[in-house]
Amino acid sequence: METALYLAALLIALVGVAHSWLGERYILGRLFRRAELPHLFGGPEFTRNTLRFAWHLTTVAWLGFAVLLLQLADPPLTIPAVGGLIAAVFLVHGLAALIGSRGRHLSWPVFLAIAALAWWATRP
Repeated sequence: METALYLAALLIALVGVAHSWLGERYILGRLFRRAELPHLFGGPEFTRNTLRFAWHLTTVAWLGFAVLLLQLADPPLTIPAVGGLIAAVFLVHGLAALIGSRGRHLSWPVFLAIAALAWWATRP
């Protein structure tokens, strides 16, 4: 059972890395060369940053699932461990949105609130 969980975690991590790398190389790069990107919040740069953020956010979430599988492989799985993992994933989401959009994308305060609440609510 442990071996299957470790293998699943490895596969998630590999898929996540491939998703980000291949997406940048073959999808996002080609998309961003197009002239007709919407001009949101002043220009196409915000649109590019938002699309890039959303694309890579998937990888961050998947890596969080990989860590969860690793935690399941090494019981006991505790509420503080799961809460800490969720908090860490949403902290990364929030910081990426804050930095990547320079505070203009309004997801960052929500993601940081989720991180703080998940951390606070699952502490012993």
